[in-house]
Amino acid sequence: MVVPLDERIPEPMLPAAFRVRKNRRETPDTHTLELASIAEGVPAWRPGQFMMMYVFGAGEIPISISGDPAKRDCIVHTVRAVGPVSRAICDAKEGSSVGLRGPFGSVWPIERAEGRDVILVAGGIGLAPLRPVLHTVMANRDKYMRVSLLVGARTPDILLYRREMDRWRKRRVDVRLTVDAAAPGWQASVGPVTTLIPRIEFDPSSVVAFIVGPEIMMRVVSQVLAQRGVSYDRLFVSMERNMKCAVGFCGHCQLGPAFICKDGPVFSYPTLEAWLAIRNV
Repeated sequence: MVVPLDERIPEPMLPAAFRVRKNRRETPDTHTLELASIAEGVPAWRPGQFMMMYVFGAGEIPISISGDPAKRDCIVHTVRAVGPVSRAICDAKEGSSVGLRGPFGSVWPIERAEGRDVILVAGGIGLAPLRPVLHTVMANRDKYMRVSLLVGARTPDILLYRREMDRWRKRRVDVRLTVDAAAPGWQASVGPVTTLIPRIEFDPSSVVAFIVGPEIMMRVVSQVLAQRGVSYDRLFVSMERNMKCAVGFCGHCQLGPAFICKDGPVFSYPTLEAWLAIRNV
């Protein structure tokens, strides 16, 4: 579902000032920040959307919203430090200020999952944009059938939200983890996230799946789910590709006929299937 730009924020190119209320370290290089509005209030947003986060003197990057959609007193982002701007965000002190503009982009079609089995598949930091879906499911658990969360990471120490996973399990979420390289004491799976798909129960005739991670991972996961009988039109992916302006002006994030920032980041898999199969597009 694409959200029209005029429904997002009155001044899409003008950052609003937010104060860092909390900065919690999730992994050695990843932090979750709670940001409170200084003057203009927290904009309404929906799961799947992203904000452009601006650090004064460092620059601006797109960051998925990872908080609870029901809480409107702050906006939450989980950020991995991989470049100068993201490192500056992770280093932001509580009480300091950052700029936000947005929200931008399309949303997860959670309404299509009601009354159905739900599969969430995340690779690494891809769990962050799926976390609002989990908050929504937890708040309305009786509206959904079986819910499975499959998470893959390179190593155990970079798995996100480990403390929250126990709460999700208590709310009847089948949480399964896998890593590429195990560590001492690791008792879960080792291997790609696709190895978890044969282990979960779902009705392939009605299940809805939301998938986030590296592009090749999303393509392979979609193919494996299709082999189990899931229709491609019930698979949804979230893309993150070179977004700069967030309004489809600069062209950096174009993939085929689509602009990820404006037409995405959430797409039905058939929309992108042909383009994801082409290398270096």
